[in-house]
Amino acid sequence: MKHGIGIDIGSTTAKGVLVDSTLKTLASYIMPTGSSGSQAVERIMEELRVSSKMKLKGIPIISTGYGRTQVEDAEQSVTEITCHSVGVHSLHPEMRLLIDVGGQDSKVIRIGPEGRPVNFELNDKCSAGTGRFLEVMAGVLGISISELGPLALTSKTPATISSTCTVFAESEVICHIGAGKDPSDIAAGLHASMATKIASLARRVGIVRPICLTGGVALNPAFKHHLSKQLGAELWVPENPQFTGALGAAVIAIRGLNK
Repeated sequence: MKHGIGIDIGSTTAKGVLVDSTLKTLASYIMPTGSSGSQAVERIMEELRVSSKMKLKGIPIISTGYGRTQVEDAEQSVTEITCHSVGVHSLHPEMRLLIDVGGQDSKVIRIGPEGRPVNFELNDKCSAGTGRFLEVMAGVLGISISELGPLALTSKTPATISSTCTVFAESEVICHIGAGKDPSDIAAGLHASMATKIASLARRVGIVRPICLTGGVALNPAFKHHLSKQLGAELWVPENPQFTGALGAAVIAIRGLNK
């Protein structure tokens, strides 16, 4: 049986996946990328080895993500656009639109019937459409990022957050706090604002169904709710939405890019 390893070195987190030729995940690991992508790779490989109880020497590795060139033992580096598409296709071949919202960037990808990207858009350099936006705003509200989504879902009247810039949105939040606005309404307004930005990105690619949501922000129930509302469609979230890029890289390690 063949095996493949995919390593996704993102700007915020690093992920690794080991799969067999049936595409069953045998081991996976996620950790903060930190200041050294190469050190993250060493840690990931060790964790995959311990978890799988396998000797990993000789198993092909494909790297992807922001720091993909730091995976020295990789057979090849492949763009995250391709790896995310292949990863989602391996989990749910019917998916035609992928929205990936990570800590520092976001992307929308049209997926063809063979699992390859046919069109895509990336967010601009502003952090307003990323997980970092929500982290900053959670800090302004004095709560943890894990509390922000559930708090937003309790809102009755979401606040209006008109700015698409993190710095200016922060000023709006401070004004809402000063005016005595309920924190749940502010939280809901933040999620709605971010969903509007991502939905605009999706429309530039073209809305096609079914739609998949991945990345760390996919674990936020309020963002999923508001984005689904903006797009007028249900969103499918994989069981482990942060691993789709690494999974796609592992699939390519086994099958190659042309299969």
